[in-house]
Amino acid sequence: MALVSINPTNGETISEFPEHCHEDCDGILEGAHAAFNIWRAKSFEKRAACFMRLAEELRTHSDLLAVTVTAEMGKPIRDARAEIEKSATVCEFYARESEGLLQEDIVETDAQKSYVTYQPLGVILGIMPWNFPVWQVIRYAAPIMMAGNTTVLKHANTVTGCALTIESLFSKAGFPENAFRSLVVNIPDVERVIQHPLVAGVTLTGSPRAGKAVASSAGAVLKKSVLELGGSDPFVVLEDADLDAAIDAGVGARLIVSGQVCISPKRFIVPESIKTEFEEKLVERMSKAVMGDPTKDETTFGPLARHDLRDMVARQVQETIDEGATLLMGGECPEGPGAYYPATVLTDVKPGMPSYDDEVFGPVAAIISVPNEEEALRVANDTPYGLGAVVFSRDVERAEKMAHGIEAGCCFVNSVVRSDPRLPFGGVKQSGFGRELGACGIKEFTNTKTIYIA
Repeated sequence: MALVSINPTNGETISEFPEHCHEDCDGILEGAHAAFNIWRAKSFEKRAACFMRLAEELRTHSDLLAVTVTAEMGKPIRDARAEIEKSATVCEFYARESEGLLQEDIVETDAQKSYVTYQPLGVILGIMPWNFPVWQVIRYAAPIMMAGNTTVLKHANTVTGCALTIESLFSKAGFPENAFRSLVVNIPDVERVIQHPLVAGVTLTGSPRAGKAVASSAGAVLKKSVLELGGSDPFVVLEDADLDAAIDAGVGARLIVSGQVCISPKRFIVPESIKTEFEEKLVERMSKAVMGDPTKDETTFGPLARHDLRDMVARQVQETIDEGATLLMGGECPEGPGAYYPATVLTDVKPGMPSYDDEVFGPVAAIISVPNEEEALRVANDTPYGLGAVVFSRDVERAEKMAHGIEAGCCFVNSVVRSDPRLPFGGVKQSGFGRELGACGIKEFTNTKTIYIA
């Protein structure tokens, strides 16, 4: 059996990768565990030196890796290069900051001395998606490994070439042999890996369905898991907002990676008093986006990552229209090769419609009008998801108050949601649990150990 990478731009097969058998997987996990005993003993300074070299390797091989990203999942080459640069910066951040983030916490008690220390757990399994095939990997691996853990990666089948290239860069950067390895396995084999006695924990970025399966498998053997799942993020525009700034930000965030981003705004919630103006400006701005060949720098957004994903978005849009929403632009699959779907705007979206209830993973903006601010907050929270949210208003205190009321892992005021290594990232409700990045992220896969000296 083999995993197959298919170019979503033209439907052609790029490569086939032989799967690792059970014996191969066991050997990789044994190697990662042996590397853990070496890696955990290294000082922060030595671990940091490896990550600083990894940042250099990412930049040195940026063009080659970006071409692989674009070929395997259709991301515009410009965005692929930016993703690799961001990945290099997170290596540098944790190389600089990890020792301070993990320093022992002295706690005053009746003991002679008492403190909390943070110790690595072992081999951590990372299960990552295709939409940010470099960033997602480095985002989880850098804090986990700087804390002293080693890791094995089960990447999405369609970006196996990216996974193996990243593994080679870890090797070039001088990490201990097997400290970072990729598993080339199909989804049915993942449960066996999670439950392997040498795996200490698992982190997943993916769908709620995948999250439930992973949490169930990990929970059955009492292993820690961190889940970053889907989102149907609200983008609330209050009537006093700078409309042009809000729309520019919203369109940019909605179309990046062809709308295939968990934290991109999907439900645009606007007051009835500005609904018509918002619709007109949003359509005008979306119409300027260039859908096309992702290898060209002028392309705004390329194809979706797979044809089945494109077809799902098309069904969600059509069902939303059939149930009474109004199509303002887009909404039809173009003829010809490639998993393309046009920039699409729907309005008069109501509960019960897929574009209201579900996560639409494509370049589709759903407009929901509300009579007042209280209803805007209710609609923002009227979702099983809780990953990110946005509020635009010239009255920052007013927007900040609403941000506190929105049920989400993060809420950005007058800016779109984005991950930053200095801040924790993750969701609530069906968007998962646990956090990546920041001080929280580096401590997720550590033993928070109390030391008490009487």
